[in-house]
Amino acid sequence: MNASGDLIATDTPLVSPLEGVVFDCDGVLVDSERITNRVWAELLTELGMPTTTEQSLATYLGNSMARCLEIVGEQFGRPAPDELLPRFHAAVAVALRNEVTAVPGIVALLDALDAAGVPYAVASNGEQAKMQTTLGATGLASRFVGRRFSSLDVGRPKPAPDVYLHAVQALGATPARTVAVEDSPLGVQAAAAAGMTVIGYAELVAPARLRAAGARITVEHLDEVAPWLGLAR
Repeated sequence: MNASGDLIATDTPLVSPLEGVVFDCDGVLVDSERITNRVWAELLTELGMPTTTEQSLATYLGNSMARCLEIVGEQFGRPAPDELLPRFHAAVAVALRNEVTAVPGIVALLDALDAAGVPYAVASNGEQAKMQTTLGATGLASRFVGRRFSSLDVGRPKPAPDVYLHAVQALGATPARTVAVEDSPLGVQAAAAAGMTVIGYAELVAPARLRAAGARITVEHLDEVAPWLGLAR
């Protein structure tokens, strides 16, 4: 264990045998969180609800759109304007198509999983259309054909475990033999509630918050994940 409280990678993988890996989408596969939250904050501000990108990240990260609208009402004491959601969807689609990139290290990690014959999937609170936009723009869509799952299609949103349980079942795996990679406390809670071992990707959220939510270990770069899965770097 290091000074930050994380275990230190050894030759022993977190899960053995490893039956599958399930990734969150935004912030884990695609570098979309800052783009999405910038657009959200700009629209809220324009509609008389002043919000910065950093405030948006701290408040809305990992939540479903339905929950985000509820939070707006709680934060500002009035319902979110009817125009907020359609304007957001239109603006964020353009921004993501023009700006989104794959998270550094994800392609090499997927290649290592393919080489080892370990199946993987994506489980998101985001809509299928948004995942198609971001995964398509980054060249990752073909890696998840038939293995792209949204909580909107399968049940309750994260932090409920529904979308993770669905993804694990689709892989023909069992939760105890499957690893989730997540970047938000809500997502970590969802995967942990599904009975999975969770690796927290601490790019936007402090490692301690991800561990408190249930992450077994945290990493600051996806290049660090492969050894924990028992894969060659």
